[in-house]
Amino acid sequence: MLVLTRRLGEAINIGDDIKVTIVEIDGKQVKLGIEAPRDIMVFREEVYERIKQENLRAAESASPDTLKKAAQILKKDNKSRNK
Repeated sequence: MLVLTRRLGEAINIGDDIKVTIVEIDGKQVKLGIEAPRDIMVFREEVYERIKQENLRAAESASPDTLKKAAQILKKDNKSRNK
């Protein structure tokens, strides 16, 4: 893990497309501003873990036919986004 020290208003860049800025510091809380392309999803860790659990649960209960249909829908959606 890379650990960096930043002050209020300072930022770090992740690659060319993501910028994380320290927006506010209040006691032990830090507010971050995150600039990223719309196709990159940004979640708090606890939300991301919940999404992963729900996806695993859904995948375990889905039939092969349901998964094929879902894959087709995702492919169509992805093609329409890239136009």
